[in-house]
Amino acid sequence: MKGSVIALTKSLGRELGCWVVRVNCVAPGSIKTDMTAGLRDAVLKAVNDTIALRRMGEPEAVGNVIMFLASDMASYCSGACFSVDGYAT
Repeated sequence: MKGSVIALTKSLGRELGCWVVRVNCVAPGSIKTDMTAGLRDAVLKAVNDTIALRRMGEPEAVGNVIMFLASDMASYCSGACFSVDGYAT
């Protein structure tokens, strides 16, 4: 599913650029939410061990990327996927 969204984002970014429409997507990784709050410590450790930064992200990290994309600071960004996942890729 994520691959399809990324492909659609790139395609729409190309197609709509001539109308000055920017299209980007955000791909969050493991983020601390109500859904993850009930996970056992052993599960959390296992998840954190797979993340380069060794911790789950905060919701604000995703929100900050979205705020950037909605601002004029991202006026030259289109057709891109922004990973917010704690990995060093």
